[in-house]
Amino acid sequence: MVISMNPAVAELPPMDRRTLGDAIYAHLSELLISGRLAPGEKLSLRDSAAALGVSVMPVREAVSRLVADGALESPPNRAVRVPVMTVSRFRELADTRMAIEGLAAGRAATLRTSTQLAAIRSAEAAFRTLACQPDPGLAVALNRDVHFAIYAACGLPTLRAIIAGLWLKAGPVINLDLRASSDRLNAGHALRCHSEALAAIKRGDAGAAQAAIAADINEAAQFIIARGILPAGA
Repeated sequence: MVISMNPAVAELPPMDRRTLGDAIYAHLSELLISGRLAPGEKLSLRDSAAALGVSVMPVREAVSRLVADGALESPPNRAVRVPVMTVSRFRELADTRMAIEGLAAGRAATLRTSTQLAAIRSAEAAFRTLACQPDPGLAVALNRDVHFAIYAACGLPTLRAIIAGLWLKAGPVINLDLRASSDRLNAGHALRCHSEALAAIKRGDAGAAQAAIAADINEAAQFIIARGILPAGA
């Protein structure tokens, strides 16, 4: 005797699988944003699945999403890898980030709550403390924390999602630079810009907050390009 499934049960979404896929996507995204995957580096689906304790299928699905986002690439008959960023592409990405992330910082200056301001202040203080004893690995996480604490206060979830997508592409290059050398920390560009952004947000100055974040992105891009670590190309 065949028992048909209750129609109401049949309409239930596959929550476990969907949640698992989102979680794996978030884990892999964090590897990119935090710079733990470098440009050109290969990503093994089997190794990732083993590390996460899951089958290959949900990892493949998450990777497909990241390929669609432009954060990973999967050339025919070749392993999945982080795209190699050219100078021109990186400059284009930096210019886009200056506009988008500057907008978020400007809105944060006028919309932030006291709790959000406290989170920004705490993140900036942690980064400033690090500058006294540079740790390139830790700098990656703390730099990201400052930026995303600011963007969390912009009041526009769609804008935050766009920024996260930009960091998926820029993170491997930005953070490869920070991890490779403490020179940019020693130069003090990020420290100054973060401090200026915090001060502007505290006093509600949208223009100054936007300018500080744009300057941070621009100076970092110029520093990275000047190092010659990116290939030339279209």
